[in-house]
Amino acid sequence: MPRNSSPNAEPDRHYQGERLGLPKAGPGSMAGFGRRLAGLAIDWGVAVAIAYFAFDYNPVAIMGIFIGLSWLGIALLGGSLGHLLCGMRLNTVAGATPGWWRPLVRQVLVMLVLPPLVADVDGRGMHDVLTGLVLRRYVRS
Repeated sequence: MPRNSSPNAEPDRHYQGERLGLPKAGPGSMAGFGRRLAGLAIDWGVAVAIAYFAFDYNPVAIMGIFIGLSWLGIALLGGSLGHLLCGMRLNTVAGATPGWWRPLVRQVLVMLVLPPLVADVDGRGMHDVLTGLVLRRYVRS
């Protein structure tokens, strides 16, 4: 009898990133939701702090600072401050650096809120799918 052919058999389990050829765990694997959320909170907190002191807590300034800082960090370093502090980096699906346009489009999509909340089977938000990026762990733990 073939594996998993009985009605009570548990289906085969696949991990996030398997379709992309990424390891299941450790460096190079998909960054988990908690790690991503922590990175976002750090980036947003930095933007809020700068806007509070420099722009009288202007909401448009917060969004502009958030997009600008995270865009430059991703384009220059492969990750925003929050990404790097949480042990993550962004690459294209092929493993190349993100370049300049992908991070900008990605961050504008993040500001729309909905794209990051809609994920594919690998756990990539639509903002990453649409820009051809993948957020990966680069440190252990």
